[in-house]
Amino acid sequence: MERNTTGPKDVFLHLLAIIALYASAGSFTALIFQYINVLIPDLLDRSGYYGLLSSYSAIRWSIAALVVIFPVYVTTSWFLNKAYLSSTAKRNLRIRKWLVYFTLFAAALIIIGDLVTLIFNLLGGELTARFLLKVVTVFFVAGSVFYYYFWDLRRHQVE
Repeated sequence: MERNTTGPKDVFLHLLAIIALYASAGSFTALIFQYINVLIPDLLDRSGYYGLLSSYSAIRWSIAALVVIFPVYVTTSWFLNKAYLSSTAKRNLRIRKWLVYFTLFAAALIIIGDLVTLIFNLLGGELTARFLLKVVTVFFVAGSVFYYYFWDLRRHQVE
């Protein structure tokens, strides 16, 4: 019988993976938001050239963060999945369960908040293409994270 103990390596790898996931998701969302801002400018925004410079700066920052942080997430997840294959007890570590369920909870709250914001603006008659694209972006990112971790939990409960 395999022991289900958590060592410092397990805690740090799980924390690194989940923090890298959150940072990657946030950077990807910010990147898409800035592309939306550049491609569909707000005609009432008077910042003009400086607003565009700000968007380009945010795009550079988001790309830089994704280039560094997303590979960290992928690599850490690869190491963790390798550890799960060698020791099935590692998949049931408390730190992993807490972080996965917290991620599901946070993603669900973000999706709920996104839908509330959509309905609020719909009722106020303030729907624009920019707004709808940003709502879809948030829903896609949070929904993807939620779906992946929910699917992963379900897949390994059956086994």
